[in-house]
Amino acid sequence: QVQLVESGGGVAQPGGSLELSCAVSGRTFSSSVAWFRQAAGKERVFVAGIAWSGGSTRYTNSVKGRFTISRGNAENTVYLQMNSLKLEDTAIYYCAGRTAIGLATEPRAYNYWGQGTQVTVSS
Repeated sequence: QVQLVESGGGVAQPGGSLELSCAVSGRTFSSSVAWFRQAAGKERVFVAGIAWSGGSTRYTNSVKGRFTISRGNAENTVYLQMNSLKLEDTAIYYCAGRTAIGLATEPRAYNYWGQGTQVTVSS
């Protein structure tokens, strides 16, 4: 059984930084891992994704240049480094894994989900 466990959420001030981690266990994904976020009262949306093989990445426009997704070399962990945080980055952040080929941006394309971690940006 695949498990994804997020950590690293918390509170930051505007302009600050946080790093999220997603520990993947159970099996190796043949496709990709992504971060989604869901703000209160809104739909869950794609933030960033990384291909498990090759390491290609994809970002939603609102986080380009501020967020960086990466994978640990010797561990099944995916990171999301978030810099220059804005108030609108406040949300629950979810890690998701996909077994089909391709780095998708729709939540329904992902088979496995973590429990989520809260990120709050507040002055």
